[in-house]
Amino acid sequence: MSTNLAQQLREGTTKSHSMAENVSFVKSFLGGVVDKNSYRKLIANLFFIYSAIEEEIEKNKNRDEIKAIYFPELFRKSSLMEDLLYYYSSNWINEIKPSSSTQIYVQRIHAVGCNQPELLIAHAYTRYIGDLSGGQILKKIAINAMQLEDDNGTAFYNFSSIQDEKLFKENYKNSLNNIPLNKSQIKQIISEANLAFTLNMKIFQELDSNLIKIMLMLFLTSINNLRKKIV
Repeated sequence: MSTNLAQQLREGTTKSHSMAENVSFVKSFLGGVVDKNSYRKLIANLFFIYSAIEEEIEKNKNRDEIKAIYFPELFRKSSLMEDLLYYYSSNWINEIKPSSSTQIYVQRIHAVGCNQPELLIAHAYTRYIGDLSGGQILKKIAINAMQLEDDNGTAFYNFSSIQDEKLFKENYKNSLNNIPLNKSQIKQIISEANLAFTLNMKIFQELDSNLIKIMLMLFLTSINNLRKKIV
């Protein structure tokens, strides 16, 4: 019997999804304004997040709840490693570290993986389906905004193992709907998905702060240069 989990997740996270989209960093990105330094920090944070999600999914893949959403073709860790190599060079592993909000996010993923693995459904749904759905649009924005060449730095958005996105999402939806869950578990998963959106929003807000600092530094530099010219 179908639980209609896919629709319940979509409807139950509408407000959180809208709030996340309205964070300044996201709005600026969608508007075509992308600071390369902030963006590479985002990629670094995502590396830690996806490493945690994929580690926990692998550990729990034989459980009925997780088996249904075990789609390695969605995994992003290896593609993020490609992008980190581009943005940070070959020593990237020693150059990056998770932000404060990212650390909290990663801790939460490991906690649910150990104690309530079914809640990993919420984290997988929140990240992977969003990445797949908006990937090509975001890739185009990133390329244009940061003047990237030959798709460099955009491996994160490439789902080369998925040939038919529409068919894949339909299969994923059916898998979600057929996971053996009770009403209490579904309620907890929806709650966890809203938490996941909040955790993502916190990371975007950190990047907002970085972007504002950069803009302020550029402004002050411009003012100082102007003063020198006047003097």
